[in-house]
Amino acid sequence: MSRPAVLRVCVALVVLAGALAGGAAGAADYAGPIIDAHSHVPNATAIDAYVAAMKRHNVTKVVLLGVGGVQKEDGAWLAAAARKYPERVIAGQPLPDPTSPQSAARLDSELAKSGAHVVGEVHIRQVSRKIDRDPADPAFVKILEVAARHKAPVVIHQELDATAVKGLEAALAAVPAATIVLAHGGESSPEMIDGLLARHANLVVDLSGMHFQRTPALATEKGPLDPGWKALIARRPDRFVIGIDVWAARLFEPAMLDRLMTWTRRILGELPAEAAERVAHRNAAALYHLE
Repeated sequence: MSRPAVLRVCVALVVLAGALAGGAAGAADYAGPIIDAHSHVPNATAIDAYVAAMKRHNVTKVVLLGVGGVQKEDGAWLAAAARKYPERVIAGQPLPDPTSPQSAARLDSELAKSGAHVVGEVHIRQVSRKIDRDPADPAFVKILEVAARHKAPVVIHQELDATAVKGLEAALAAVPAATIVLAHGGESSPEMIDGLLARHANLVVDLSGMHFQRTPALATEKGPLDPGWKALIARRPDRFVIGIDVWAARLFEPAMLDRLMTWTRRILGELPAEAAERVAHRNAAALYHLE
């Protein structure tokens, strides 16, 4: 074999190896602004490290949510973070008990005072904590009605199975003026999510917490974006927001924040440019009235 032929073979092998290892060797990282549409704080001071990372990675805003009633000080921590960094932090309105008959009236009063643009994160179904609530329960339907009046989307944690899907669809149909944001892709499949999005215009899917530290993930830390999710997001780019979903103190270490934000830019870069812009910031800005 001639020397030029040997070189051509070597180049082909290198390209093939890169494709097998990364799957997206030719994709450039997304370089535009990002709105982190779903994160938390584990204490009163963690926001400082997070905002420092935001500045390093052009994350322009973060939507901070409560943790489903797990952290009793969520309201105070979120309000303090928003006061300290008003240009960057959007404080959600926590809703610790979605099944209480008094929750809707309490939420109405709290939203009137806070003017929050988002409610949640509300834990509807979380298997690990043995939580399994019906989003079509009358108490939660009243919450959705209150949120709709205040034009505040409700972020829910609901791990989908066949029964959970029925409850979610009933809630979406009961209050079509309310927007439900399904966190973590419902820990479901692109096929199931595609059907829900097709049937319900008031559903938005939040891709938060689907990073390499969690399961299911959109991608490993270095590997390609899952092809099923990539195809769905590219086909319905107006129905998704991205969130990093930091919550535990260990995730606020600067090196870990850098890894998570770098990963986020990498997977956004695998999407078509317009889809990447929508998912990265435009959808969240519209959904949460940030512009």
